[in-house]
Amino acid sequence: MSTADQSAQAPGRSKRADALRNQQTLLTAAAEVFATSGIDAPIREIAARAGVGLGTIYRHFPTRADLAVAVYRHQVEACAEAGPTLLADTDSPLTALRQWVDLFVDFLVTKHGLANTLQSDSGFDALHAYFLDRLVPVCSQLLDAAVAAGEIKPGTHAYELMRGIGNLCIGRDSDPRYNPRRLIELLLQGLQQPQSP
Repeated sequence: MSTADQSAQAPGRSKRADALRNQQTLLTAAAEVFATSGIDAPIREIAARAGVGLGTIYRHFPTRADLAVAVYRHQVEACAEAGPTLLADTDSPLTALRQWVDLFVDFLVTKHGLANTLQSDSGFDALHAYFLDRLVPVCSQLLDAAVAAGEIKPGTHAYELMRGIGNLCIGRDSDPRYNPRRLIELLLQGLQQPQSP
């Protein structure tokens, strides 16, 4: 390939990278708005948070359901990618697990609002399977590392832990007095190995 051919392709690549970066910014903004204002938040609020026009959102996501699905997938990927990074960046696998659980709870808080919108969509079951396929192995990796380090007791399965955390998050939507993080902290304390006297 000649230098002229390579330079002709570079702007296209850069434009695609910019478009992808803009889309990621938009999805992050939409997730934040959904978490604070609910799934029915005005699209203009998402556009303002992302720093884009309404047309940009509708060009990428023609319907609210399209946007909800994209936010769901974006958050699953962010949560999946965070697990190995946290494990590599912390000295304690238990600390990495706690930090990952915080991210997972943030995702679940947004997901509950998304779930109501997505359940009317026939693709919800496929999205749920995608969620499990991506996140259960990450949670397993974190649990296994914490067991190997002697920080938690063996025998906890990732699916059970995630399901338990999910169940603890359910009441938050309907009762602002309820803070699931306090109970989740108690759950995580229950996993820890007893300290030697």
